[in-house]
Amino acid sequence: MKKNRIVLLPLLIGIMVLSVAGCNGSSSTEDGLSGFIDITGSNTVTPISTLYAEEFMSANPQVNVAVSGPGSGAGIAALINGTTDICQSSRPIKQSEIDQALSNGINVTETRIATDAIAVIVHPSNPVSELTVEQLSGIYTGAITNWKQLGGLDASIVALARDTNSGTHVYFKEAIVQMDGLPGKDTSLEYGGAVQLLPSTSTGVTQVSQNQNAIFYIGLGYMDDTVKALGIKKTSSSSAVLPSLQTALDNTYPISRGLYYYTDGEPGGLIKAFVDYALSDKGQELVESAGFVPVAK
Repeated sequence: MKKNRIVLLPLLIGIMVLSVAGCNGSSSTEDGLSGFIDITGSNTVTPISTLYAEEFMSANPQVNVAVSGPGSGAGIAALINGTTDICQSSRPIKQSEIDQALSNGINVTETRIATDAIAVIVHPSNPVSELTVEQLSGIYTGAITNWKQLGGLDASIVALARDTNSGTHVYFKEAIVQMDGLPGKDTSLEYGGAVQLLPSTSTGVTQVSQNQNAIFYIGLGYMDDTVKALGIKKTSSSSAVLPSLQTALDNTYPISRGLYYYTDGEPGGLIKAFVDYALSDKGQELVESAGFVPVAK
């Protein structure tokens, strides 16, 4: 599991944002690539995009890349409004959002850059080591409120989730809260009122590491030794599976999803060069080094 890289991101992003001050748009010249790329959206995808940006700027000194991770919803809104070059998203764009973009003259093009396994994390001292999707749904709807109901200590469960702007929030609601694909699927289910919404993934990791009664979900690239990943059982008769690169690749881990770049039309010029780099062997090695699953395998 990866660690340490995530805590450097605010600094790295800050450096990049400062470096692009005064730049506008993107371009290339006969002397090589030059210009500015703005990438906005998913907090989960930010570690991958930051690695791409570091390497791409190193290889192309006349290029500046700014990466920000306010959430997939914010990134998609920026794409629709034409205020970002690349939207990074941890969920597929909705048809209603594609229609909004079209009405603004934006022709949405999707590029899958990686796969992610969503790890459900608790404090390392929590005796609970595995849960079913139905039990997780019960926690996040408020039907299950005490760890004792799950074989743990007699203590109230502190359920944490990303805010509604997060693609992970949306994916987790559909896949876990509403149990998509299972016999108990119920699209009327919503996050319970006691669930605490957080502005970033790193905030949730910190809170779980300091609270033995907390539970949260994160992209695999944010996993570190301060928290414990639970084994997830699709049904009560299934075997528990831990999140990893391998279990995401072989589709045995029940909570895996794609990570995407969205652009206005097929990428061209500098944007194409960056997206091509993301999908290159080197770019996909960076995906794996960030703790996520390459699409090339």
